[in-house]
Amino acid sequence: MKTFKAVQAKKEPQVTPLFAGQVTLQRMVEPEHSKHFMIRQVNFAPGARNKFHSHSIDQVLIVTEGKGIVATDKEEVTVVPGDVVFIPAGEKHWHGATKDSTFSHLYVMSPDSKTTQLED
Repeated sequence: MKTFKAVQAKKEPQVTPLFAGQVTLQRMVEPEHSKHFMIRQVNFAPGARNKFHSHSIDQVLIVTEGKGIVATDKEEVTVVPGDVVFIPAGEKHWHGATKDSTFSHLYVMSPDSKTTQLED
């Protein structure tokens, strides 16, 4: 068993083509801990988001702070702490902070999942 406080996880800046705006990542449960899933927290500055993308395996988001948006081609939903979002494999989507709020979520996903960026 391993216990820790989420706030102790180092915030790593994410400067990749997938993100627009200031985003950090905190590693919680990594593939060396579990071969079945990983858990990471993503923190978005106001207005920051990721670009349209999909995953090869299902993803779960658990909103932990602020106010965010999760969107597909067909809908856009505002989410707040306590909301849980299930994103099936292959679904084109994006998620990020509203313009006036920070936003953080945990994601739970298989370490075998591949992410495909679908927006430049």
